[in-house]
Amino acid sequence: MRFFFVVACAMALTTSLALPVSSAESDERSTAAAAPSLLSRGIYSLFPQYHARGSMTCDNVPRVCRANGIPGPDCCKKQCVNVMTDNQNCGQCGKKCRFGQACCGGSCVNVMYDPKNCGGCNKRCKKGSFCQYGMCSYA
Repeated sequence: MRFFFVVACAMALTTSLALPVSSAESDERSTAAAAPSLLSRGIYSLFPQYHARGSMTCDNVPRVCRANGIPGPDCCKKQCVNVMTDNQNCGQCGKKCRFGQACCGGSCVNVMYDPKNCGGCNKRCKKGSFCQYGMCSYA
């Protein structure tokens, strides 16, 4: 019986160290003690290559933006974006395109009336036709 009790305690201790700490518990522990102990950081504090999810942002780790399935290679406000196509960060971080514009090649263009970008980037109207309301030769 004593053996099972010792095994159960060991499993409980191992499980509590391996489970991630919620943000509420983390806040309580960080305000309670200036230097968190090994137990409050969990078992992953033993592995220096492990990064907590909160610290895996592109401003801390720029190579995050080069992974497959990420929107772009550039980092703006802790988010991976492509400044060549992103309407909220066109050409540089924080440069927003206006209504009726799209980010084409890093610059905001009016896709409603531009015959070289009619309705979208690089959608050219045929020679002699015009772009109106994002459509070639409308009306």
